[in-house]
Amino acid sequence: MEASTESAEHGEFNVGDYTAELAQAPSNFDVGTDVWFENHRIRVWEILLKPGERGPFHAHTTNYFWTVVEGGRGLQRFADGTFVVRDYAVGETKYLEHSAETALIHDLENIGDTPLRFVTVELLD
Repeated sequence: MEASTESAEHGEFNVGDYTAELAQAPSNFDVGTDVWFENHRIRVWEILLKPGERGPFHAHTTNYFWTVVEGGRGLQRFADGTFVVRDYAVGETKYLEHSAETALIHDLENIGDTPLRFVTVELLD
């Protein structure tokens, strides 16, 4: 989930705190917490994080889109040592294009006080 720059807080974090996880991230394609559906064309993920929970660093290597189902406040860290904090609103949807050559590596942490939930659809072909 790549965050919008609107109403977002940006900064840097110590990548050394996540060395082992970042080393594994290029081969971690689990972009959500549960797979709801998969065939040769799409994979549908649920991402559900309770307050304080964090999804580990992972790689997006396909085109995909996500939609916010339960809004909240999230912190995303990126492999380059930057982070963004922003609020996600119900219904917000974003389409992103990535490949093995242009992979997006990031994590997602719920820093709000309500569950944060997305549906993400990877386009596999």
